[in-house]
Amino acid sequence: MLKIRLGVAPAAGTGPAEFAGLAQRLEDAGVDSLWLSELVYSPEVDPMIGMTHALARTSKLKVGTGVAILPGRHPVLVAKQLLSLAGLAPRRVLPVFGLRPARAAEAALFPVPSGRRAAVFDESLVLLRRLLEEDEVSFDGEFFQLERVRLGPRPQKRLDVWLGGSAPAALRRTGRLADGWLGSFHTPSQARDARIAIQRAAAEAGREIEEDHFGLSLAVADRGIPDELAAVAARRNPGVPLPELVATSWPEARRLVEQHIEAGLSKFVIRPAHADFNGFLEKFQAELVPLQN
Repeated sequence: MLKIRLGVAPAAGTGPAEFAGLAQRLEDAGVDSLWLSELVYSPEVDPMIGMTHALARTSKLKVGTGVAILPGRHPVLVAKQLLSLAGLAPRRVLPVFGLRPARAAEAALFPVPSGRRAAVFDESLVLLRRLLEEDEVSFDGEFFQLERVRLGPRPQKRLDVWLGGSAPAALRRTGRLADGWLGSFHTPSQARDARIAIQRAAAEAGREIEEDHFGLSLAVADRGIPDELAAVAARRNPGVPLPELVATSWPEARRLVEQHIEAGLSKFVIRPAHADFNGFLEKFQAELVPLQN
Protein backbone atom coordinates (compact mmCIF):
# COMPACT_ATOMS: atom_id res chain seq x y z
CA MET A 1 0.00 0.00 0.00
CA LEU A 2 1.30 3.44 -0.90
CA LYS A 3 1.97 5.76 2.03
CA ILE A 4 -0.28 8.77 1.35
CA ARG A 5 0.99 12.06 2.77
CA LEU A 6 -0.27 15.62 2.29
CA GLY A 7 1.63 18.80 3.01
CA VAL A 8 0.91 22.46 2.44
CA ALA A 9 2.54 25.49 0.86
CA PRO A 10 2.07 29.10 2.02
CA ALA A 11 -0.30 31.36 0.13
CA ALA A 12 1.25 33.43 -2.64
CA GLY A 13 2.81 36.60 -1.31
CA THR A 14 3.44 35.26 2.21
CA GLY A 15 6.28 37.43 3.46
CA PRO A 16 8.64 36.98 6.43
CA ALA A 17 6.24 38.51 8.97
CA GLU A 18 3.44 36.10 8.06
CA PHE A 19 5.80 33.17 7.64
CA ALA A 20 7.53 33.53 11.01
CA GLY A 21 5.07 31.47 13.07
CA LEU A 22 3.76 29.23 10.31
CA ALA A 23 5.97 26.18 10.85
CA GLN A 24 5.15 25.85 14.54
CA ARG A 25 1.48 26.28 13.79
CA LEU A 26 1.56 23.53 11.17
CA GLU A 27 3.41 21.16 13.47
CA ASP A 28 0.91 21.84 16.27
CA ALA A 29 -1.87 21.03 13.78
CA GLY A 30 -0.21 17.72 12.84
CA VAL A 31 0.52 18.70 9.23
CA ASP A 32 3.06 16.39 7.56
CA SER A 33 5.15 18.89 5.63
CA LEU A 34 5.69 22.48 4.52
CA TRP A 35 6.84 23.33 0.99
CA LEU A 36 8.52 26.53 -0.19
CA SER A 37 8.66 27.84 -3.75
CA GLU A 38 11.53 29.78 -5.26
CA LEU A 39 10.04 33.12 -6.29
CA VAL A 40 12.74 35.77 -6.05
CA TYR A 41 10.83 38.81 -7.26
CA SER A 42 8.16 38.47 -4.58
CA PRO A 43 7.68 38.94 -0.83
CA GLU A 44 8.09 35.19 -0.24
CA VAL A 45 11.01 33.92 1.82
CA ASP A 46 13.98 32.31 0.12
CA PRO A 47 13.39 28.52 0.22
CA MET A 48 16.71 27.62 1.86
CA ILE A 49 16.35 30.38 4.47
CA GLY A 50 12.72 29.43 5.03
CA MET A 51 13.63 25.76 5.41
CA THR A 52 16.28 26.62 7.99
CA HIS A 53 13.85 28.75 10.00
CA ALA A 54 11.04 26.17 9.84
CA LEU A 55 13.26 23.25 10.80
CA ALA A 56 14.73 25.19 13.72
CA ARG A 57 11.28 26.03 15.08
CA THR A 58 9.91 22.46 14.92
CA SER A 59 10.87 18.89 15.77
CA LYS A 60 8.66 16.75 13.50
CA LEU A 61 7.55 18.86 10.54
CA LYS A 62 9.22 17.96 7.26
CA VAL A 63 10.19 20.88 5.03
CA GLY A 64 10.82 20.85 1.29
CA THR A 65 11.47 23.05 -1.72
CA GLY A 66 8.77 22.92 -4.32
CA VAL A 67 10.80 23.67 -6.42
CA ALA A 68 14.23 25.30 -6.16
CA ILE A 69 16.42 25.95 -9.19
CA LEU A 70 19.67 23.99 -9.46
CA PRO A 71 21.35 25.06 -12.74
CA GLY A 72 23.08 28.35 -12.01
CA ARG A 73 24.01 27.33 -8.47
CA HIS A 74 27.26 25.57 -7.67
CA PRO A 75 26.47 21.99 -6.62
CA VAL A 76 29.12 22.07 -3.88
CA LEU A 77 27.40 24.97 -2.13
CA VAL A 78 23.98 23.34 -2.55
CA ALA A 79 25.31 20.05 -1.16
CA LYS A 80 26.85 21.85 1.81
CA GLN A 81 23.52 23.53 2.60
CA LEU A 82 21.57 20.28 2.34
CA LEU A 83 24.05 18.28 4.39
CA SER A 84 24.02 20.96 7.07
CA LEU A 85 20.22 20.99 7.21
CA ALA A 86 19.98 17.20 7.19
CA GLY A 87 22.51 16.99 9.99
CA LEU A 88 20.60 19.51 12.09
CA ALA A 89 17.15 18.09 11.29
CA PRO A 90 17.52 14.41 10.33
CA ARG A 91 14.88 12.88 8.06
CA ARG A 92 13.02 16.18 7.64
CA VAL A 93 14.71 17.77 4.60
CA LEU A 94 12.97 17.27 1.24
CA PRO A 95 14.80 18.95 -1.65
CA VAL A 96 13.07 19.20 -5.03
CA PHE A 97 14.87 20.91 -7.91
CA GLY A 98 13.88 22.22 -11.31
CA LEU A 99 15.47 23.31 -14.57
CA ARG A 100 14.36 26.92 -14.76
CA PRO A 101 12.48 29.52 -12.68
CA ALA A 102 8.71 29.67 -12.81
CA ARG A 103 9.03 33.31 -13.86
CA ALA A 104 11.05 33.96 -17.01
CA ALA A 105 12.26 37.31 -15.65
CA GLU A 106 14.26 35.47 -12.98
CA ALA A 107 16.25 33.28 -15.39
CA ALA A 108 19.18 35.70 -15.42
CA LEU A 109 19.59 35.18 -11.67
CA PHE A 110 20.67 31.57 -12.35
CA PRO A 111 23.29 32.05 -15.08
CA VAL A 112 24.46 29.16 -17.24
CA PRO A 113 26.22 29.10 -20.64
CA SER A 114 23.83 29.98 -23.43
CA GLY A 115 21.83 26.99 -24.64
CA ARG A 116 23.34 24.64 -22.06
CA ARG A 117 20.89 24.81 -19.16
CA ALA A 118 19.80 21.18 -19.52
CA ALA A 119 23.39 19.96 -19.79
CA VAL A 120 24.37 21.97 -16.72
CA PHE A 121 21.37 20.53 -14.86
CA ASP A 122 22.37 16.96 -15.68
CA GLU A 123 25.97 17.45 -14.60
CA SER A 124 24.93 19.38 -11.50
CA LEU A 125 22.65 16.52 -10.45
CA VAL A 126 25.31 13.89 -10.95
CA LEU A 127 27.79 15.90 -8.92
CA LEU A 128 25.26 16.83 -6.24
CA ARG A 129 24.29 13.19 -5.72
CA ARG A 130 27.92 12.18 -5.33
CA LEU A 131 28.59 14.98 -2.85
CA LEU A 132 25.59 13.85 -0.78
CA GLU A 133 26.58 10.19 -0.85
CA GLU A 134 30.38 10.01 -0.80
CA ASP A 135 32.89 11.05 1.86
CA GLU A 136 35.33 12.44 -0.72
CA VAL A 137 34.63 13.51 -4.28
CA SER A 138 36.88 14.21 -7.25
CA PHE A 139 35.10 15.24 -10.41
CA ASP A 140 36.18 16.25 -13.91
CA GLY A 141 33.17 17.37 -15.91
CA GLU A 142 32.41 19.89 -18.62
CA PHE A 143 31.21 22.54 -16.17
CA PHE A 144 32.64 21.52 -12.79
CA GLN A 145 36.01 20.25 -11.65
CA LEU A 146 36.77 19.12 -8.10
CA GLU A 147 39.77 17.52 -6.44
CA ARG A 148 39.22 15.48 -3.27
CA VAL A 149 36.42 17.61 -1.83
CA ARG A 150 35.14 16.73 1.64
CA LEU A 151 32.04 18.44 3.02
CA GLY A 152 31.72 16.77 6.39
CA PRO A 153 29.49 14.05 7.82
CA ARG A 154 26.64 12.64 5.81
CA PRO A 155 23.24 11.90 7.41
CA GLN A 156 22.57 8.33 8.49
CA LYS A 157 19.55 8.18 6.20
CA ARG A 158 20.37 8.88 2.58
CA LEU A 159 19.06 12.28 1.45
CA ASP A 160 16.67 11.87 -1.48
CA VAL A 161 16.67 14.40 -4.32
CA TRP A 162 13.43 14.86 -6.25
CA LEU A 163 12.80 16.79 -9.46
CA GLY A 164 9.91 18.73 -10.96
CA GLY A 165 9.13 19.24 -14.63
CA SER A 166 6.72 17.85 -17.19
CA ALA A 167 8.55 17.85 -20.54
CA PRO A 168 9.62 14.43 -21.86
CA ALA A 169 13.28 15.35 -21.27
CA ALA A 170 12.48 16.31 -17.67
CA LEU A 171 10.76 12.98 -17.04
CA ARG A 172 13.69 11.07 -18.53
CA ARG A 173 16.08 13.09 -16.36
CA THR A 174 14.09 12.19 -13.28
CA GLY A 175 14.25 8.51 -14.16
CA ARG A 176 17.99 8.60 -14.85
CA LEU A 177 19.19 10.81 -12.02
CA ALA A 178 16.61 11.49 -9.28
CA ASP A 179 14.83 9.73 -6.43
CA GLY A 180 11.32 11.06 -7.00
CA TRP A 181 9.10 13.48 -8.88
CA LEU A 182 6.82 16.35 -7.87
CA GLY A 183 4.57 17.43 -10.72
CA SER A 184 2.10 20.29 -11.00
CA PHE A 185 -0.79 21.29 -13.26
CA HIS A 186 -1.32 17.71 -14.43
CA THR A 187 -4.56 15.84 -14.89
CA PRO A 188 -4.64 12.42 -13.21
CA SER A 189 -4.17 10.65 -16.55
CA GLN A 190 -1.23 12.90 -17.42
CA ALA A 191 0.30 12.23 -14.00
CA ARG A 192 -0.05 8.48 -14.57
CA ASP A 193 1.66 8.80 -17.94
CA ALA A 194 4.45 10.86 -16.37
CA ARG A 195 4.97 8.28 -13.62
CA ILE A 196 5.17 5.47 -16.16
CA ALA A 197 7.61 7.44 -18.34
CA ILE A 198 9.85 8.10 -15.34
CA GLN A 199 9.78 4.46 -14.27
CA ARG A 200 10.60 3.38 -17.83
CA ALA A 201 13.57 5.78 -17.99
CA ALA A 202 14.78 4.54 -14.60
CA ALA A 203 14.61 0.91 -15.75
CA GLU A 204 16.52 1.75 -18.92
CA ALA A 205 19.22 3.32 -16.74
CA GLY A 206 19.37 0.25 -14.51
CA ARG A 207 17.69 2.06 -11.63
CA GLU A 208 14.43 1.88 -9.71
CA ILE A 209 12.46 4.73 -8.13
CA GLU A 210 10.45 3.79 -5.06
CA GLU A 211 6.77 3.48 -5.86
CA ASP A 212 5.73 6.06 -3.24
CA HIS A 213 8.14 8.71 -4.58
CA PHE A 214 5.70 10.39 -6.97
CA GLY A 215 3.79 13.51 -6.00
CA LEU A 216 1.76 16.48 -7.17
CA SER A 217 1.38 20.12 -6.19
CA LEU A 218 -2.28 21.15 -6.33
CA ALA A 219 -3.74 24.62 -5.88
CA VAL A 220 -7.15 25.02 -4.22
CA ALA A 221 -9.14 28.04 -5.43
CA ASP A 222 -12.43 27.76 -3.59
CA ARG A 223 -13.24 31.45 -4.11
CA GLY A 224 -12.65 31.54 -7.83
CA ILE A 225 -9.42 31.03 -9.78
CA PRO A 226 -7.26 34.19 -9.67
CA ASP A 227 -6.24 35.51 -13.08
CA GLU A 228 -2.53 34.95 -12.46
CA LEU A 229 -3.07 31.34 -11.41
CA ALA A 230 -5.32 30.74 -14.42
CA ALA A 231 -2.62 32.15 -16.72
CA VAL A 232 0.05 29.91 -15.19
CA ALA A 233 -2.14 26.81 -15.50
CA ALA A 234 -3.01 27.62 -19.12
CA ARG A 235 0.65 28.18 -19.94
CA ARG A 236 1.81 24.99 -18.22
CA ASN A 237 -0.90 22.75 -19.69
CA PRO A 238 -2.61 24.50 -22.62
CA GLY A 239 -6.00 23.33 -23.79
CA VAL A 240 -6.91 21.50 -20.58
CA PRO A 241 -9.97 22.78 -18.67
CA LEU A 242 -8.83 24.71 -15.59
CA PRO A 243 -10.96 22.68 -13.12
CA GLU A 244 -8.89 19.62 -14.05
CA LEU A 245 -5.70 21.43 -13.03
CA VAL A 246 -6.86 23.64 -10.14
CA ALA A 247 -9.37 22.52 -7.52
CA THR A 248 -12.32 24.94 -7.48
CA SER A 249 -13.76 23.63 -4.18
CA TRP A 250 -12.70 21.35 -1.35
CA PRO A 251 -14.84 18.43 -2.57
CA GLU A 252 -13.14 18.90 -5.96
CA ALA A 253 -9.74 18.93 -4.24
CA ARG A 254 -10.56 15.61 -2.62
CA ARG A 255 -11.78 14.20 -5.93
CA LEU A 256 -8.58 15.23 -7.71
CA VAL A 257 -6.32 13.90 -4.97
CA GLU A 258 -8.20 10.58 -4.96
CA GLN A 259 -7.87 10.32 -8.74
CA HIS A 260 -4.15 11.06 -8.55
CA ILE A 261 -3.80 8.36 -5.89
CA GLU A 262 -5.48 5.95 -8.32
CA ALA A 263 -2.91 7.10 -10.90
CA GLY A 264 -0.10 5.98 -8.59
CA LEU A 265 0.82 9.22 -6.85
CA SER A 266 1.08 9.37 -3.07
CA LYS A 267 2.64 12.68 -1.99
CA PHE A 268 0.73 15.95 -2.31
CA VAL A 269 1.46 19.63 -1.74
CA ILE A 270 -1.76 21.59 -1.35
CA ARG A 271 -1.50 25.31 -2.10
CA PRO A 272 -4.05 28.00 -1.21
CA ALA A 273 -4.98 30.24 -4.11
CA HIS A 274 -6.23 32.92 -1.70
CA ALA A 275 -4.73 34.68 1.29
CA ASP A 276 -7.04 33.31 4.02
CA PHE A 277 -4.69 30.66 5.40
CA ASN A 278 -6.82 30.15 8.54
CA GLY A 279 -9.79 28.95 6.53
CA PHE A 280 -7.53 26.99 4.21
CA LEU A 281 -5.88 25.04 7.02
CA GLU A 282 -9.22 24.23 8.63
CA LYS A 283 -10.62 22.86 5.37
CA PHE A 284 -7.37 21.05 4.55
CA GLN A 285 -7.53 19.16 7.84
CA ALA A 286 -11.22 18.33 7.48
CA GLU A 287 -11.31 17.38 3.80
CA LEU A 288 -7.89 16.01 2.87
CA VAL A 289 -5.94 14.85 5.92
CA PRO A 290 -8.33 11.85 6.35
CA LEU A 291 -6.90 10.50 3.06
CA GLN A 292 -3.55 9.87 4.79
CA ASN A 293 -2.88 6.32 5.92
